[in-house]
Amino acid sequence: MKENQSENVFAQSQKLADLIEYQKGSVVSRTIIDKETGTVTLFAFDEEQGLSEHTAPFDAMVYALDGAVEVTISGKMFPLTNGEMIIMPANEPHALKATKRFKMLLTMIKS
Repeated sequence: MKENQSENVFAQSQKLADLIEYQKGSVVSRTIIDKETGTVTLFAFDEEQGLSEHTAPFDAMVYALDGAVEVTISGKMFPLTNGEMIIMPANEPHALKATKRFKMLLTMIKS
C-alpha cells in the first residue's frame, strides 16, 4: 500500500465500496495493495465515464461492487453489474464505460 494514504486498511474489516467515493464527471482510483507481484485497486466511475481502450501485460480481474459498466475486450462488449466479475486477458485490448455510476475492484497479478 502506498504510504501517502490517510487511512490504513490493514487488519480491520472494511466494506470495499465504502473505501472510495464518486466524484462528478470523474474516474477516481485508490490503490489498496501495490507489490511487485501485483496490485489491488478500487475505482469509482461517474456515469458515462470510463477508461479508453488499452492493453496490459498481465491478466486483470474486474469485480463489480456497485452500479453498471460495459467492459469491451477485443471488440466484444460484456455488461457487468453488482457482484459480477470478468477476467481481462493479458495483451488483449480492453476498455470500460460506466452505464451507471460504477465501483469496481481491479486485481492484477504480475507473476
